[in-house]
Amino acid sequence: MMDKVEGLVIRTNNYGETHKIVTMMTREKGKIGVMARGAKKPKSRMASVSQPFIHGMYLIQSGSGLGSMSQGEMLSSLRSIREDIVKTAYASYIAELTDKLIEEKQPDPFLFEQLLQTMVWMNEDKDPNILTMMYELKLFKKAGFAPVVDHCLNCGSTEGPYSFSMSEGGLLCYRCKHIDPGAYGLPDPLPKLLRVFLHIDVKRLGQITMKEENKKLLRQLMDEYYDRYGGYFIKSKKFLKQLDLFSE
Repeated sequence: MMDKVEGLVIRTNNYGETHKIVTMMTREKGKIGVMARGAKKPKSRMASVSQPFIHGMYLIQSGSGLGSMSQGEMLSSLRSIREDIVKTAYASYIAELTDKLIEEKQPDPFLFEQLLQTMVWMNEDKDPNILTMMYELKLFKKAGFAPVVDHCLNCGSTEGPYSFSMSEGGLLCYRCKHIDPGAYGLPDPLPKLLRVFLHIDVKRLGQITMKEENKKLLRQLMDEYYDRYGGYFIKSKKFLKQLDLFSE
C-alpha cells in the first residue's frame, strides 16, 4: 500500500553500501522508519531528500514492519541549520529526544507541527535555547512526565512566589516549600515562562527575551529534571554542553 506523507527526517542510519534507513516524524503516521534504497549514491534521487532535518513530501510503501521510500519532494532544506554548528547541535538534540521519547506509528499532528515550527524558527535565527526548552516541555507532556507548572503541586495555589522541586516534580508555593527544603527558588518571571513554554503553540511565539542568568537556571532545571524522569541517555546533549562551555 502506497501512502503520501509529510515528514521531517530526524535520523538516518547506513544500511549496506548504498542504502539508508530513514526515521521521520510525519503528520499522518507519527514516527516511522523507512528504507531509502540507493540513497547513499551521490546521484540518487533519494540522496537529497533523506538527509537529517529535511522537510518534504514522501511516497512510502507501508507494511507491518519497516516501510520503503519510493520518492520524495523537498519542501524545505532548513539549510541554515546545517551550516551553523550551534543550530545543528540544538536540532540534533531535539531530533534525538523525539526519537527516544515518541513511540512509532502514533499520529500526533500537533506535535509534528511543534517539531517542524521549532526547526523553522531555529532556521530563521530565533533563540535555539528558548525554542528547545519550549519543545522539550511539550515532549515531556506527550511522554507523560511533564512537571506541574500551572499551580502548586501540593495545595493547588496559583499565588506565588514559587520554588521548583525536583523530587516532587514541579512548583511549590511559598506555603508548601517546606515539603522540599532543597527546591530551587524561582525569580518572578520563570513560573509564568514555564507555563507559556508548556502550553503555547510554537507558531504563536513572539520575541521572548530572558536575562542570561534566568536562561541558565531554566536550562539547569530542564536538564536535571530530564535526568531524573526521562530515562534515556541522549548522546547529542553532551555535544551541546561542550558548546556551552566553549561559548563561555
